[in-house]
Amino acid sequence: MAAIAVHQFAQCITCHAWSPDHAMVAFCPNNNEVHIYKLIQEKWEKLHVLQKHDQIVSGIDWSVRSNRIVTVSHDRNSYVWNQEGSEWVPTLVILRLNRAALCVQWSPKENKFAVGSGAKTVCICYYEQENNWWVSKLIRKRHDSSVTSVAWHPNNVFLATTSTDGKCRVFSTFIKGVDIKEKKEGTSSDTKFGEQILQLDLSFSWAFGVKWSPSGNTLAYVDETGIWTFIKFLDERKTSSSGPKYGSQFSEAFGKLYGQSKYGVGNDAVESSRTRGGTHVNCINCIVPLREAGSSRITRFTTSGLDGKIVTWDLESQEDLLNYHL
Repeated sequence: MAAIAVHQFAQCITCHAWSPDHAMVAFCPNNNEVHIYKLIQEKWEKLHVLQKHDQIVSGIDWSVRSNRIVTVSHDRNSYVWNQEGSEWVPTLVILRLNRAALCVQWSPKENKFAVGSGAKTVCICYYEQENNWWVSKLIRKRHDSSVTSVAWHPNNVFLATTSTDGKCRVFSTFIKGVDIKEKKEGTSSDTKFGEQILQLDLSFSWAFGVKWSPSGNTLAYVDETGIWTFIKFLDERKTSSSGPKYGSQFSEAFGKLYGQSKYGVGNDAVESSRTRGGTHVNCINCIVPLREAGSSRITRFTTSGLDGKIVTWDLESQEDLLNYHL
């Protein structure tokens, strides 16, 4: 798996999202702002700075159909940004949270979005035309800790969540007047809002990610033992037969895991380690898949981290594609 593009946008990045055509990228440079860059004549140029939040922006999602950006922050607020001419205009979202908002994702039809929070709560937000704002219905008293990730089922009703209580849950988010009730009995529209469909005990520690397959028939989560298995580093270079022995390779691997994050950017130890094949030199905190236009196929994805870089990765082989979809 190869890194095909590496761009240093800031000293630190907390989250990022791409425009529908992948020509622009929006990210938070570890503060209360969102910066939007566009690739112009092979050079990234800053076009906009979205300023409305009071604390670090913790989640960004850019809708594919409507070209709207939703942001959430540790300030417990959320805004939906619509492009009007050359400006991005914010619309208030009523979350009613007493803890930080941590993650956000548009639903497939983009008439709703879900916000996970440190208040053990999920907010399902929808637009209220009369007041020109986004309101929310809350799924309460279901999680025992912070909600770290949300993922929409293709039916636009079921929502999967993960939490630092180590569990994965699936809920119904059917909202009368927003979602269309299906005529068939036993469909997703027969469930009430906030009803828990499923609970999975993922692991003995925090759970940070969940994903539906494109068909919605499969939900990806940790295996029953709760143990992760290392496969390989994304950007690990092949060593020659005359290279160091296993013991030194093992030490080098652990140096990459623990040594780089121990030192600041610009340190000699970081630079020497990076020449050995490391692309990121600090914690990776956001991964975004890039879908091909008009297709569910994913051949590339991007990562951003506390080193301020956004890296584009190419899934080179069929083996890589299989591992990713699994």
